[in-house]
Amino acid sequence: MSPGHRRLDDEQLGALLEKTRSGDRSSLDAVVRDLTPLLWHVARSQGLDSETSADVVQTTWLKLLRALDAIRAPGALVSWLVTTTKREAWRVAKAQRVERPVGDDAFFDEPDVAPGPEERVVASTRDRELWEAVERLPQRCRQLLRIVAYLHRPDYGVVSAALGMPRGSIGPQRGRCLDRLRALLSTKERDR
Repeated sequence: MSPGHRRLDDEQLGALLEKTRSGDRSSLDAVVRDLTPLLWHVARSQGLDSETSADVVQTTWLKLLRALDAIRAPGALVSWLVTTTKREAWRVAKAQRVERPVGDDAFFDEPDVAPGPEERVVASTRDRELWEAVERLPQRCRQLLRIVAYLHRPDYGVVSAALGMPRGSIGPQRGRCLDRLRALLSTKERDR
């Protein structure tokens, strides 16, 4: 997506959905381009890794194709996609928790290129403290900061639709949330 591109609003998305129902493939392509970053974030926020999140988003798009005629209110497309993505992410996460036996071929004689123990401890401690501080924030701040963390340039129109926040309040709210997070982290640092 080009830097000057504006995200589509619900009315535009609804119109594209109607055109897609009529067989216009390019309309669906525009919807997919516009909403895939949001859906990827939704999948990641359910605890899935990048690759699995991409699979969940792809499955969501396939489900949309099967349910094109079932979506009665085209303006509700974003809500339908977000809900479908969450449900698919939950289903996949549950399936991943099932214990699966590993064969001998899973163990290779490859050098370990992972960070050393000290680096892992430092990174783990830093990450744990950051996310513990995030979890102490109000829910709206947690949701907003997760979007900021996982999307390079989140579009405020899509964020507004996903979180139910007025578009003009997202920037100031993000600033307040980051200030709260900084305060929590600096308090933790002073207490050491």
